[in-house]
Order: sequence, then structure tokens, then C-alpha cells
Amino acid sequence: MKVRGERRSCPDERHSLATIEQVSGAGRIEDISVASTQTDRTRLPGFDEVPLGPTGRPKQEFEQPQPLKSHGPARIISLCNQKGGVGKTTTTINLGAALAGYGRRVLAIDFDPQGALSAGLGVPTHDVPTIYDLLLSGSKDPSIAIQKTAVEGLDIIPANIDLSAAEVHLVNEVAREQILARVLRKVSADYDVILIDCQPSLGILTVNALTASHGVLIPLECEFFALRGVALLIETIDKVRDRLNPAIELDGILATMFDSRTLHSREVLERVVDAFGDRVLETVIGRTVKFPDASVAGVPITDFAPEHPAAKAYMQVARELIDRGAVA
Repeated sequence: MKVRGERRSCPDERHSLATIEQVSGAGRIEDISVASTQTDRTRLPGFDEVPLGPTGRPKQEFEQPQPLKSHGPARIISLCNQKGGVGKTTTTINLGAALAGYGRRVLAIDFDPQGALSAGLGVPTHDVPTIYDLLLSGSKDPSIAIQKTAVEGLDIIPANIDLSAAEVHLVNEVAREQILARVLRKVSADYDVILIDCQPSLGILTVNALTASHGVLIPLECEFFALRGVALLIETIDKVRDRLNPAIELDGILATMFDSRTLHSREVLERVVDAFGDRVLETVIGRTVKFPDASVAGVPITDFAPEHPAAKAYMQVARELIDRGAVA
């Protein structure tokens, strides 16, 4: 069993922006040839066939996590990407449910004024305390805003449109980038992991989330234009590390909306792996209409359609992050 805080050794967190720009910018994507690694098997003389995963690397299996003997303090992970529609909220919902399914105590923070995370988990957002109230009044006990979800072991602090006014209210606050960190510090001991669903911007709310976090998970749509914003996001994470939160790490990049049938998806994933190497998770999330269906039902896909490949993929994401040491 892993010791809390132990992490698998991996490449340096700081990736060269030049490397990222080379991957996301120069040259037309149509001109990139498809390597033979995109096939599902490779043959080496004298060796058995080695099954490959969608990332083109040898396919890995992640063991069933062992139960925790104790709970807390939480490791805080921001799900962040300034581009909208890449799967941040979907990943927060389903990763949280998957980790709860493995016996982890999970708190999800809806940090987007659209309140999609709250809606996706079927919790009320009006006439109840929200994350906005906690940000504006640091003296309030965060437990007043915590709601149970339909998933055992998964709680949420909801958000609504009021959160859109937070940046205006916080702009004159002393140490405004650290307000969320002070809020979460009060409940950290009660959970094993806290997942923050960030809004699609790099404004003061997202900087608050990064300042409060131990790690960042970047959901990245397998689409060419999604690549171009990664350099700016990595630059922002580096600035937060230098100025506000030296402990923040890049926990991984999760490829989402992957369609193995299209050359475009395969090329984008290949570029991401070339740029970030082991930081790209082996697990890949495919496209499916089951995600919006589950959102309408107000439950994670792991409950809505537990045998669906997408549900199994998120269970594997949870196992992979535990295996990497990003989650206890």
C-alpha cells in the first residue's frame, strides 16, 4: 500500500514552452504522418507481441486500490483548462465518483459560476450556502455549504451565478489569491481528496484554485485547437509555483473526447505524448452520448451506465492516479 504523499518519480514539471509551441503550432496537422505505434500491437524479433494502449505506449493494467486505514488530510487537485468544453466538469464528476467507489472520501468544489458541476450531481444551488458565501466571509464554517450527493463518499460545495461577482469583490482583498486555500484548510482533514472544477479562464478564481492545490489535472480535448492553449496554462502554473505555491505539481494530462476512428484524434494524442511524455495519462476518455444523458439524470456515468466503456475508463483514471501517487 502506498504511503500518503508518495509519488512515482517522473520528468521535471517545468516543460519548455518552445517544446509545447513546436507541438501545438508549427506545421499543419495534416502533414504529420501516422506512426506505426498507433496500431494496437508491435512486433519485435524474438519477442512476443506487446499490446499498445491508445497513447502508443505499452498497455498498462492498474491494480485495484487497497482500502485506506485512515482518512485525511486531503490532497487538493484542480481540474483546469482555460478552454471550455474539454471535459473538466465531466471529469470532476466521474473521477470523484470513481475515487469514492474505491473508498476515498471526496469533496468536489464547484468553482464555475455556471454551476455545471452542481447540476451534474443533482444538488440545489439556490437559497443554499455556496462557495461564493465562503469566499466573501472567511469566518464562516465551510461545513454549512457542504452537501451530500447521491454517491456515497462524494460531497460537494455548490456554486451558482453569484460566483461571477467574486472577482470584483476580491480584487481589493489582501492576499486575494489565497482566500480559497484558507477556506479549504478548515475541511481538509475530513477528506482524502478535494477536486476543484475550475471555470474556463485564467482569472483570479482560477489562480485561487491553483494556489490552494497540491496538483493540477488538465483535461485536454483531442482536437488541434485545444493544444494551442496548453502553453499558456503551463506558463500560468509555473508563475503560480514561482510566486504563490511552490508545492504545486502537474499531476497529469487526461486526453478526452478521443475518437480512435479519426486520424485527427490520433495525431493530436500523438503530439501531446511527444510533448509531455509520462505526464500524459495512459487512460483515455472517448466520446459518447452517455455523458450528457448522465448529466441530465444528475448522476455520474459510473452510476448511470456502470458497464459502459466510458464508466470503466473513469474507474481506470482513478486507479491510475492512485498508482501514480497523486491520490492516496
